[in-house]
Amino acid sequence: MFRTMCDVSRRNVLLGAAALGASFSTRGGITTALAQSGPGTPGDEINKAVRMADDVYFHQGDIEHHGYCNNGWIFFADYVLVIDANFPSGAQNILPKIRALTPKPVRFAFDTHHHGDHAYGNQVMVDGGATPVAHTGVIEEMKRYETGYYDSKPGRWEEEAKSRLDVAASRLKPPSVLFPRELYFDDGKHRVELLHLGIAHTHGDAVAWLPNERILFTGDACVNGPYNYVGDGDVEKWVATLDAIKKLGAQTICPGHGPRGLAGVLNDQQVFFKQLRERVGALLQSHKSAREIYDSVSQIREELSAQPQIARYVDKEGLSAQVEKVYNEMTGQNFPSDVKTSHAARLSHRHSHGFRAV
Repeated sequence: MFRTMCDVSRRNVLLGAAALGASFSTRGGITTALAQSGPGTPGDEINKAVRMADDVYFHQGDIEHHGYCNNGWIFFADYVLVIDANFPSGAQNILPKIRALTPKPVRFAFDTHHHGDHAYGNQVMVDGGATPVAHTGVIEEMKRYETGYYDSKPGRWEEEAKSRLDVAASRLKPPSVLFPRELYFDDGKHRVELLHLGIAHTHGDAVAWLPNERILFTGDACVNGPYNYVGDGDVEKWVATLDAIKKLGAQTICPGHGPRGLAGVLNDQQVFFKQLRERVGALLQSHKSAREIYDSVSQIREELSAQPQIARYVDKEGLSAQVEKVYNEMTGQNFPSDVKTSHAARLSHRHSHGFRAV
């Protein structure tokens, strides 16, 4: 029952000290987490279903080769809830793995936000009998960006269909079950709370919280590696939203991209943004111009990369756009017109999610 109430290539360096260390075994393609202690991260969990608790699974997507996001699924008494629909081919990749574990039907697919690697697989889920679910902000974001679906202008769907065959062969299917703040799934044994806790990676982010198991599926509100695309969000509000997320008290974090981790991953994500804002703010206090701040990106990169806690979040190609985003939030202005950081970040995000420039 239920009731209402991102050219960032995957880097091995993201396997940092703050990521989850675990002992695990593999039987029939299913990895079972046996412990959650010690340094390091399992290196072979990509594209495998990892049993996190009874009836709860995490699947780390292959972002390097296919641009996939991470997924999760929970077996309820009569049905399965999937976390994120992925790209169409990503949905087709995980559905047989779910069917190999249970005869229960997939009834719901929760889109943590509107981006293609999390929501473009909705039609595949619907064709399999599932209903897409999301925060109301996902629809607003789709109306803003997926204009080819909502009116005659080409939008991101049409753009991305040019370079992804799975998108071109599918259709955009917006979620049809929407919640403004929270939505609960509870069968007496398992409870999953879908929560919108504020603006972060986008204006429609929501997380899936399992209070009994203390497992949190964050979508891209928290990632574990250099995957922070900030173009559709708000960095200042993102920091505050992470505060709200941390108050849930999760012990295990299943991020939108990168390896699963312990609670510290939330803090690492937040510290990265705080450090980024502090450095841009310090330059503004020193009366640096927009051009001078842009010219300081290399220095900022070196300073952030020198910190073991957050080094894995530093993206060589995308940092300039992150700096400009923070600068824009603080001043209302952009970098000089000849500096195309926003366009570069968008291309970087596309490349990291399996696209090619067209």
